[in-house]
Formats: sequence, C-alpha cells, structure tokens
Amino acid sequence: MSGKYYLVDAGYPNRPGYLSPYKGQRYHVPDWRRGPAPTGEQELFNKLHSSIRNVVERCFGVWKMKWRILLKMPSYSLEKQKMIVAATMCLHNFIRENSTSDIDFIKCDRNIDYVPTIPERYVKYLPSQNSSDVSTSQSSARSMDKFRDDIARAIFLSRSI
Repeated sequence: MSGKYYLVDAGYPNRPGYLSPYKGQRYHVPDWRRGPAPTGEQELFNKLHSSIRNVVERCFGVWKMKWRILLKMPSYSLEKQKMIVAATMCLHNFIRENSTSDIDFIKCDRNIDYVPTIPERYVKYLPSQNSSDVSTSQSSARSMDKFRDDIARAIFLSRSI
C-alpha cells in the first residue's frame, strides 16, 4: 500500500489507490444525524469516511466559488490547468496565513450544511453526471478489502478503549 488514497464513493471498486466505503451500510452524513450511532466496525468506518469526504468536497466547493476560473478549467490545456490550480492554492494559502479570516470559509464554518452553489452560467463547464473514471475496474482488490478491514477494526478497537 502506498499510503495515499482517493476517498471514493461506493460507485468505485475498492482497489489500490481508491478507498471506498462498505456497501450495504449507512454512509451519508444525514443518515448519521437522523439515526443511531454506528454499531459496528463497518458502520463506524463509513461514518468517518463520509465525514472526511464531506469536508474535502465542501473545501473544493468553496475553493471553486472563491476562484471562479476553476469552474472553466476544461477550456484550458492540461499544463495551464496545473498552473491555475497551483496559483489558486498559493493565493489561498497566502490569504489564510496573512488574514485573520476568510469570508468564504467563514460562511462554510458557520453552517455545516452550507453547500456552495455553482452559478448557472458555469454549469456548461462541469463534467456530466454520467462521466466516470474509465481507469477503474469493476471488481475490488482483495488486498484493499483487507486493508480497509484492518483500518475499520483498528478504528473500532481504539474507540472501545
């Protein structure tokens, strides 16, 4: 295992480089707010996996709203896209280090259900909902299933202490 993984949704197989949640278990953040606490290793893993993905997705949403050029990325060459991403990351980090507050992230911090919305004029630049990562195979890798099981067990046991 390389130690770095994309946290992906259940539509992806659990394979090297992709860490997916357990299928057939509660997953989404609202499910946890409305229902009982996790009852086992797999549910606890899914709750934490979902929480982490939620934070990452909200950060990307705020980032795209702050730097609207990120919404038009497909119209640029790959090299230019890389430079734009790096530049906006540098600008973001500069603002965070030199300012006591960042209005865009404050909105998100105040309201945990805040979902940045993409203005209608940018929708044409977004990938379609049907697009997928063609590099993913249909089956999960046993080594990643074992790895996920080991993580889930370790998390569950650490919470029981």
